[in-house]
Amino acid sequence: MTSSDDRPAAGLTDAEVRTIRADFPILQQDVNGQPLAYLDSGATAQRPRQVLDAERRFLETDNAAVHRGAHTLAGLSTEAFEDARVTVARFIGATSPAEVVWTANATDAINLVAYGMANASRGRGGADAARFVLGADDEIVVTEAEHHANLVPWQELAALTGATLRWVPVDDDGCWRAEDAAAVIGPRTRVVAFAHVSNVTGMIAPVEQVVALAHAVGALVVLDACQSAPHRPLDVGALGVDFAAFSGHKMLGPNGIGVLWGRSELLDALPPFRTGGSMITTVTMEHSEFMPAPERFEAGTQPVSQAVALAEAVRYLDAVGTDRVRLHEEALAQRMLQGLATIPGVRVVGPAAGVPRSGLVSFDVDGVHAHDVSQYLDAQGIAVRSGHHCAQPLHRRLGLVATSRASTYVYTTDEDVDRFIAAVGSIRAYFGADAAPAGVVR
Repeated sequence: MTSSDDRPAAGLTDAEVRTIRADFPILQQDVNGQPLAYLDSGATAQRPRQVLDAERRFLETDNAAVHRGAHTLAGLSTEAFEDARVTVARFIGATSPAEVVWTANATDAINLVAYGMANASRGRGGADAARFVLGADDEIVVTEAEHHANLVPWQELAALTGATLRWVPVDDDGCWRAEDAAAVIGPRTRVVAFAHVSNVTGMIAPVEQVVALAHAVGALVVLDACQSAPHRPLDVGALGVDFAAFSGHKMLGPNGIGVLWGRSELLDALPPFRTGGSMITTVTMEHSEFMPAPERFEAGTQPVSQAVALAEAVRYLDAVGTDRVRLHEEALAQRMLQGLATIPGVRVVGPAAGVPRSGLVSFDVDGVHAHDVSQYLDAQGIAVRSGHHCAQPLHRRLGLVATSRASTYVYTTDEDVDRFIAAVGSIRAYFGADAAPAGVVR
C-alpha cells in the first residue's frame, strides 16, 4: 500500500480494495462452498497479515514484563509498549501519550470511568476528585440507542450514588437529534454518555452540539467510539469530549485490548477502581499512594503484545487513510440501502437512504426471524450479525426482538454487497414468508 499522503481525498477503488483484501488470510477461504463475504466487522474485524506478524515478531524476539526489569528484553518490551501508546495517541489526536490508558476492551474502559466516579462519590481521591462526586440531586444522561456497555455501567453508577439516570429518546427509525438531547440535559446533569456511531442504526451523533450542551451545565462527556475509531477520522481534542473508549478487535487489532482516552487533568484526578501492582508509588501496611495516569489505571500484567499489534493496526489504517475508509464504507452502506429498498418485506432501521450513516445496515425481514436470516446467508458464505446487538432498549422501542446487521470495512467489496442483496432478496420465498400474513414470523 502507498502512504495516505500520496492518495487523493476520495474513496477506495475496487482495485485498491482487492489489494487490501489480499492482506487478510482469513478472507481467502470458502465458507459452505462459497467465497467468504465477511459482513460482520461491526462485531469484530479481521486482522491483516501485517498485524499478525507484528505480534508474532514481538513474542518471538522481545517478550518480557514491562516496567519491571533492568535486563535487555524488559527494556525492549517496555519501549515497544510505550511506543504503541504514542502511536495510538497520535492516531486519535491526543495531546499526550499519558492520556491513553490500556484496558481490556471498550466495556472495561467505560466501567473504569463509571466505577472511578463511584469511588470518588465514596470519598476516595480527596479534593482532587470532587468533580466526579455524584449524589441524589444529580443526573446521568445516556440515549435510548446505547449499546449495553454504555448503559449498564451508568445504571450501576446511578444505583450506587443515588443519582438519576435519564435518556434521550429515539424516533421510529432509532435516531435522535441534538434538540432531543437539549430537552434532557439540564442543570442537574453531571455526565452525558453516548455513542459516536450507533452499532445498530449507523447513525452519526451530533457530537459537537451535545458537547456544548453538556459543558454549558458543567457535565462531563463520555464518548463510545467503538464504531467510529475504526471507520472514520477521530480527533478527540477537536470533538471536545472528556473521555472516549474503543476496542482493538474492531479496528484490525487483537482481542484483549481496549483504549480509554481522557483529558490529563481528569485522569490524574479520577480514583482508580482496579488496584494492585504497577500502579502505585508507595505501599505500607496501612496505606497506598497511586501513580499519575496512565499507570494509575494499569494494575497488574499488561497486554503488551496486544498493544504492539494494535499500534500496527493503527499504522495500517493510517497508510490507507481513515477518511478514505469512511468514504468507502459510507458508499457501501448506500449501495446496501438502495438494494434492500427494492426487496418487499424488508425494513431497514436507522437513517434513510441519502442521509449520512456509517457503513452498517440493520434490517428486519418480515415473517423471518433474524437468526434464520443469518443462517440462510451463512449457507451462501455471507457472514452477518443477528440478534439485539447488545441494544435491547433500542430494539424494544422499534418494536423488534432482533435485527440482522451487515457491516462493512476496508476490505469489503462491491461484490460482497451485491451478493448480500441478492441473497436477502430470496429469503422470504425460501421460508414461505411471502405467502404469510404480514408480521407473522415462521
